[in-house]
Amino acid sequence: MNKALFLDRDGVINKEIEYLYRIEDVEFIDGIFETCRFFQQRDFLLVVITNQAGIARGKYSVEDFNKLNDWMLNEFRRCGVEILKTYYSPYHPTAGIGPFRKDSFDRKPNPGMILKARDDFELSLRDSILVGDKESDIVAGINAGVGTNVLVKSGLPISELSKADFIIESIKDLPVAIHLK
Repeated sequence: MNKALFLDRDGVINKEIEYLYRIEDVEFIDGIFETCRFFQQRDFLLVVITNQAGIARGKYSVEDFNKLNDWMLNEFRRCGVEILKTYYSPYHPTAGIGPFRKDSFDRKPNPGMILKARDDFELSLRDSILVGDKESDIVAGINAGVGTNVLVKSGLPISELSKADFIIESIKDLPVAIHLK
């Protein structure tokens, strides 16, 4: 069985920008490439799981998302990091438009994207790590059975009542927080 490092996108990989879909607006979080290389060198498969309510709300299209995602994956490759796959949920249960208005099992805090990755890549979720910047990320990891769920502050207010196993200031703190060398 393989182990994965599950990463939320906005607020973990790149700075949070409401409805990000333009390449020129991307600003990567300091330390994301180094942290991903660290885990990749320890045989973690890197998987992105991201809610994309901007698609549901009609702010940008699936094609816009794919264009940015393809560019992002190439930037990671250029920095020596291989993201295995990006799973995304283009749905919203109340604000979605047309076919994107539904309560999807894939939309975090539901575990659908994580479970799909588990099945696609024979992942041991118990040995995997999830990093998110919102409580819905953490709950998705818990609901899926991910062994370690980490909340990164990313400048957002964080409740001390979080269900996360660890709360960290920066993605750069991840290896130390979970005691990996």
